[in-house]
Amino acid sequence: MNVLMFGWEFPPNISGGLGTACKGIVNGLSAFDDIHVLFVVPKLLGNEKTSRFELIDAEKVASTEKIVLTEYSHAQTTLEVSSRLLPYDNPEEFSKQKHFSTGEMKQSVSEHNPHKFHFSGKYGPDLFDEINNYALVAQTIAEKHQFDLIHVHDWLTFPAGISARQISGKPLVAHVHSTDFDRSGGKINPRIYNIEKQGFEQADSIITVSNRIKQRLVDDYGIQANKITTVYNAIDPQLQTNTTKKRKKSEDKIVTFLGRITIQKGPEYFMEVARLVLQRMKNVRFIMAGNGDMMAHMVELCARYGISDKFRFAGFLKGNEINEVLQMSDIFIMPSVSEPFGIVPLEAMQAKVPVIISRQSGVSELIRNVIKTDFWDIQAMADAIHGIIGHRSLSKTMAFEGNQEVNRLNWNMAAGNIRDVYFNTI
Repeated sequence: MNVLMFGWEFPPNISGGLGTACKGIVNGLSAFDDIHVLFVVPKLLGNEKTSRFELIDAEKVASTEKIVLTEYSHAQTTLEVSSRLLPYDNPEEFSKQKHFSTGEMKQSVSEHNPHKFHFSGKYGPDLFDEINNYALVAQTIAEKHQFDLIHVHDWLTFPAGISARQISGKPLVAHVHSTDFDRSGGKINPRIYNIEKQGFEQADSIITVSNRIKQRLVDDYGIQANKITTVYNAIDPQLQTNTTKKRKKSEDKIVTFLGRITIQKGPEYFMEVARLVLQRMKNVRFIMAGNGDMMAHMVELCARYGISDKFRFAGFLKGNEINEVLQMSDIFIMPSVSEPFGIVPLEAMQAKVPVIISRQSGVSELIRNVIKTDFWDIQAMADAIHGIIGHRSLSKTMAFEGNQEVNRLNWNMAAGNIRDVYFNTI
């Protein structure tokens, strides 16, 4: 089976977890002899590594082909672009107003000359223009390649998948890593909601990364449950290259938050927990790694609580930087208010770090050897931190059992479930 897959980024050129997840999925699928993936991104930088799959550069296609398009009607809509539009943990913020095209598909006889479309492949101020143009170029890609099924990831690529489906008539699988309800804390942008809903309705099958997101699609988008399959994310075993704890300059225990500093991730609850813990224990330090629209408020809150000497804002981290922080951490905490899945807890468990997560996270459905609390229960989280630090045997058991558990979660297993969705769809 040939699969035409549309993504937005691909490692090492990533701004968050979506690209990492896509790489894991494609690598897992490539292990099956009967699956061949054509993975499309808006722009390749030349340093991407592939194994048994093919990477397609949409910008290159746009620059070398005359494209006769079936395109979106140009009903211009003004939209304020903000960080909550981004999938997973992304540090880039948007505050400019942009115009983008929306509406129903209609026939167009216009030809676009080569070099018409240029893509940054990032989440810049022209994001909506790029999404629209990506959908246009997707039609030419669909016409020039042989494939049996289309697979798209999140709302960024839904228009491209719909375009390819209309040109080819091939079935469409929509993979949902997050929704605007999760990214916005419930304050949805109706334009993003409409893009998502159209993608869900047009898809022949839907994959969600947790049952939490599956129920979201049923309740808030009116999608039939029998159309949706949950396939949990996994982790790359190659990330476990160094499990030796780094030596710290201080004997203080380190509690780490790593994620986008926005309402979805619950950074204010982490700050409240830090305040409670430091009232009882003095040998603890806290790290908040990431960027986001709540950063300034967190810095202000830290100063107001008088805990700045015990707090470090590490900024946005990726790759080896994440591993280094986890290696020096004694506890990882993810107090997310609404988390579709959450890959970082798996990375922490892989690094043999005891983990505390909110019950409002999709990953809580999957893993057992962690402490789970409600995101709002700051006292329970503070008690959990106190217990782990105060009882070495508990800390060692959580680190060992968590590591053993997460090492059984691999992308080949997830890819096998995705493959089943493919064959049940065509």
